Amino acid sequence: MALSYKGVFPAPPTPITTDGRVHERALRALLEDNMAHGAHGFWMAGSTGEGPIMTEEQRDTVARISAETCRGRALVIMHVGAISTASAVRAARTAKAVGCDAVCCVPPFFFPSTERARIEHYQAVADAAGDLPFFVYNLPQLTQVETVPALMEKFVRAIPTLKGLKHSAPNFSDIRVFADMGLLCFSGNGAFPLPALTMGAVGSIDAPLALAPWHYRQLFDAWESGDMATAQKLQDGVRRFVDLVWMYGAPAHVCKTVLSARLGMDCGSTLPPVNRLDDSEKQEVLKVAGALGLLERRA
Repeated sequence: MALSYKGVFPAPPTPITTDGRVHERALRALLEDNMAHGAHGFWMAGSTGEGPIMTEEQRDTVARISAETCRGRALVIMHVGAISTASAVRAARTAKAVGCDAVCCVPPFFFPSTERARIEHYQAVADAAGDLPFFVYNLPQLTQVETVPALMEKFVRAIPTLKGLKHSAPNFSDIRVFADMGLLCFSGNGAFPLPALTMGAVGSIDAPLALAPWHYRQLFDAWESGDMATAQKLQDGVRRFVDLVWMYGAPAHVCKTVLSARLGMDCGSTLPPVNRLDDSEKQEVLKVAGALGLLERRA
């Protein structure tokens, strides 16, 4: 079956060793687990993946391992966003060189930027990725920059390889606008996969998908087959996975804690200063995850 940019694209955490390196074996195991449970592709080193605070070496390792592990079986959209254009450009070149399928990027953040600066930033990153598809990461909650449709139109005119976006902004109705522009719009809100599909989204990208990929895959398959009763039933169940991920305001560490138990391999903690769970919080997370059936691999 040909791979395409639609469906279930988990945004997984990045396993980290105690000495701060990417845990390569755990990362491969995580990707294998999600592919075995129906993932169509991955959004690597995004916010849950801690990409914006990784060293360039850590980020390059994620790109390489992801591309090697998923090649021919699932698509890898590698997040290359960084605080400097030079660092994002370097990451885009690496993603291309190691065989990632596409790159994605947050707009310039920290320093206030004009529209021209955002366009130039994206042009430089897209150029560095060569012919790889380019995806915008619309995450104003963290970047303080929202890509509204009028700005996206300017990006489309300036970047020939722009293929789509992950829309994590609060304005849900923009999904329809972006779809009408001919863009592949993934919803970045794991709580509403079915409503997003009905609005014109091609799929979902979010952290909860990494914990329950089978649930989101069944929902997507039901939607594609026109089985709305099943799709709605599955939609009714996704909130519990989202609530789990956001326990204690530490989504990356929650995901690592749950996946560590499921994989039988320590995915580590988060990179400072990303929020961490204490021991009692981890035990509560595992209790909830166990009740949801997330700690054992499924056939």
